[in-house]
Amino acid sequence: MKIGVLALQGDFIEHIAILRSIGVDALEVRLPAHLDSLDGLIIPGGESTAIGKLAAAYGLIEPLRDFGVKRAIWGTCAGAILLSDDVHRDQPLLGLMHIQVERNAFGRQVASFETAIDIPALKKVAPQGGPYPAIFIRAPLIEKVGEGVQILAQLEDGRIVAAQQGRLLATSFHPELTDDHRVHQYFVERAREN
Repeated sequence: MKIGVLALQGDFIEHIAILRSIGVDALEVRLPAHLDSLDGLIIPGGESTAIGKLAAAYGLIEPLRDFGVKRAIWGTCAGAILLSDDVHRDQPLLGLMHIQVERNAFGRQVASFETAIDIPALKKVAPQGGPYPAIFIRAPLIEKVGEGVQILAQLEDGRIVAAQQGRLLATSFHPELTDDHRVHQYFVERAREN
């Protein structure tokens, strides 16, 4: 298994460390050629506009779209925004997932929080696991899902914070900031299905 992490901006180092800790070959992706040998790709949290503009500058937008049609991509926080097809504003998007996203839906950095959420799909990789410790930092909200999108997790009030469309995965929270590696393991299993 070889998983890339888009390394233009954001917390890509943390994702790479977790992937390696669970026995996955992890590589930094900065150029289209870096996608060639990958089984999957993570687009990390950070600043979605900056990541999108850098991806455009490095000629990565179309190669990322092509990759997402054939392979697994997981977007965390800003990465979820980039995967979406609607964010109510003009910015570079991959438009791969039929989700409508509201940026910074939970407020500013000072409004960051952690909460335990139920993600039933994680039982596929950890049958005995309990609630997941989700960390939200200037997080987006998945406002609406379209055709072919499955809701994986919601907050107690019903707001959607994780969704899947085939091999594409979007999470509003930051799994790379916890010691719980179940979401990474779940994504690696999706990448194996290629």
